[in-house]
Amino acid sequence: MKSTAYTPPSGTSSASALAEENALLREQLQLMQRQLDWFKKQLFGPKSEKQVYDLPGQDGLFQSGEAPLPETPAEEERRTIKAYQRGTGKKQRDDDCLNDTGLRFTADVPVEVVEHLPPELTGPDADQYDIIGTKTTYRLAQRAASYVVLQLERPVFRRKGTEKPVTTPAPGNVLDNSLADVSLLAGLLVDKFQFHLPLYRQHQRLQQAGITVSRSTLTNLVKRAIDLLRPIVDAQTESVLRSKVLAMDETPIKAGHQGRAGPQKGKMKSGWFWPLYGDADEVVFTYSNSRGRAHIEAVLSESFSGTLISDGYAAYARYAVAQENVTHAQCWVHSRRYFIEAQNEHPERATEALQQIALLYKTEEAIQAQGLTGEKKRQYRLDHSRPVVSNFFQWCRDQLAQGGLLPSDSLTKALNYVLSREASLTVFLENPDVQPDTNHLERALRPIPMGKKNWMFCWTELGAEHLGIIQSLISTCKLHGMNPYTYLVDVLQRISQHPASGVANLTPRLWKTRFAENPLRALIDPRHPDRQSKQREVTVRAH
Repeated sequence: MKSTAYTPPSGTSSASALAEENALLREQLQLMQRQLDWFKKQLFGPKSEKQVYDLPGQDGLFQSGEAPLPETPAEEERRTIKAYQRGTGKKQRDDDCLNDTGLRFTADVPVEVVEHLPPELTGPDADQYDIIGTKTTYRLAQRAASYVVLQLERPVFRRKGTEKPVTTPAPGNVLDNSLADVSLLAGLLVDKFQFHLPLYRQHQRLQQAGITVSRSTLTNLVKRAIDLLRPIVDAQTESVLRSKVLAMDETPIKAGHQGRAGPQKGKMKSGWFWPLYGDADEVVFTYSNSRGRAHIEAVLSESFSGTLISDGYAAYARYAVAQENVTHAQCWVHSRRYFIEAQNEHPERATEALQQIALLYKTEEAIQAQGLTGEKKRQYRLDHSRPVVSNFFQWCRDQLAQGGLLPSDSLTKALNYVLSREASLTVFLENPDVQPDTNHLERALRPIPMGKKNWMFCWTELGAEHLGIIQSLISTCKLHGMNPYTYLVDVLQRISQHPASGVANLTPRLWKTRFAENPLRALIDPRHPDRQSKQREVTVRAH
């Protein structure tokens, strides 16, 4: 584009007119700069709040000097490793190295023994050799599309002297008259909702393994399995609502077909997941087709009383004001993001604000390092964080009092944002159980936006509800360091034999203390009782 010098219109030769026009052009330039920043974010993606550095030689919207260079990392402490230990001829390895290949695995990983014999021990002169030892080497292997068809042989028998035959009953199955073993049900759920592998890709993998099953069958299996888990999530929701400190957020999703005629007939409706994070490390994903305050009231209603932590969405604040037994706390990280957006226009003042907020997190790191809880944690925050918070809000008021900032200025918006939320941003100082942000909830809800990049949308709103049910269990399992597959294999079998009054014991948090040490196994698992009683040691010989 050819650049031309700006020519002021006639009648603007006076100094006042030029100053007014200059201010107008400056405001327009700032607006265009913010729009450009927005386009950059859409193009490159808001991956994190850390500085993004351009790759050398890569063209883009960024100017050459816009992104700062990364700091040179401190030189790591070097460790001297001896290649061989003198006198032994063996490599010097770390103590935690399991074997020669450095492979580490838990006891749950199946190990298949392959006996590799040399020609001398298999030929006609094999009896001339004595085996004096065995050298073990480990290799990590993979089977393509590890699906297995279980052929259950059930004898038909009768007692001698009688004519009535008896058929051995088939082992119990989760779904009546279904071709799916519990291992397949748990695998479908984990592959799709934990590892984000859509059912159509799992269907392709089945076909590649030589198994013919319709896509609709897989969809129906997933639906029926999740329906069995619904009472467990309902019990977990009740546990979350009993929390004294509850974090809540919302994230959009496309769910349900609009059913329109015309050019937009294929458009999907917008829905929202509203995750709840309780103080016992349990998370529940509730679904609504609205982002209004009505869903907050419907979910929390009269069941919750305590401190509600959220971002700056006004619906949470309006709900908390109307409830006498609810205290509203807001997130410092969301406040921090407004100052990050203001760095381009006001680098010095925005950076100063970010540095003051960073002092709060240094205090939180010290609290975590010292393991402080309860009253000691509260007093430490009062001694170290309260002065920082007071100085920060006074600094914000001073910036506005100085003047010179337009109402549409990004720094003005950042200052007004935090000052209007001063009361809710200081709740964490008095309550040691309240975190200064909602980062723990943001991490827990990540599977939803990550999954959307793979399965894109939920075809029906019921499908969105099912997604919330299974994701509530899988995410809570990960929060408690449990394997979701092991949990689902056990719980899907245990539901039919567990009393309805004790369904809360099947939630991941309580299941871990009651059943995790001896979970129910799938029939394909070598540790299944029926297989252990008949198990024989099988040796696979390499040819």
